[in-house]
Amino acid sequence: MSKAFIREEEPELDDELEEASPLPGGSRNYMTPGGFARLKAELSRLADTERPEVVTSVAWAASNGDRSENADYIYGKKRLREIDRRIRFLIKRLDRAEVVDPLARRDADDADQIFFGATVTVINRRGEERTVSIVGVDEIDTVRGYISWVSPMARALIKAREGESVTLRTPGGVEELDILRVCYEPLATGADSSARGGESLSPAE
Repeated sequence: MSKAFIREEEPELDDELEEASPLPGGSRNYMTPGGFARLKAELSRLADTERPEVVTSVAWAASNGDRSENADYIYGKKRLREIDRRIRFLIKRLDRAEVVDPLARRDADDADQIFFGATVTVINRRGEERTVSIVGVDEIDTVRGYISWVSPMARALIKAREGESVTLRTPGGVEELDILRVCYEPLATGADSSARGGESLSPAE
């Protein structure tokens, strides 16, 4: 495969990756205030600091001779494509964002009902308990139990109430869950976590 062919194909592959999204078509990108602030901070860092630094580095490397054999230049161009792809991704996500504060006061009538931002403890028929918090697709964190609002589990839980039972359907089978507790509490969605990774997680999350 020639280098020219690689250079022509890479942008197309990047565009294909950008199109992949777990959000239902036409829906808003619900997220918590912490998650929104984290993505905005990342966008600002990439656009205002890291990208200009890489551009300067690429320009310096390009002045050092044959670009086809220049490792600094090749790496810099690759990193620049990665940054630009991430910037486009963040802009799209933030443009569609609808920030929902889990701590916003709710009416007494729906204080125990499950909506976006709820933290819910459930128990299955085997007596196994699990606590999850329903967050945005860019805020998933398996360590903290944060699941996406578009996941099968969240869809099964949303609008149900404390004390009710729901049926969870996943590719792995069907499971009955009893809802033990529903609350709205501060979520650490503004913190970085190596476990977070929206699209890479199992659909059951």
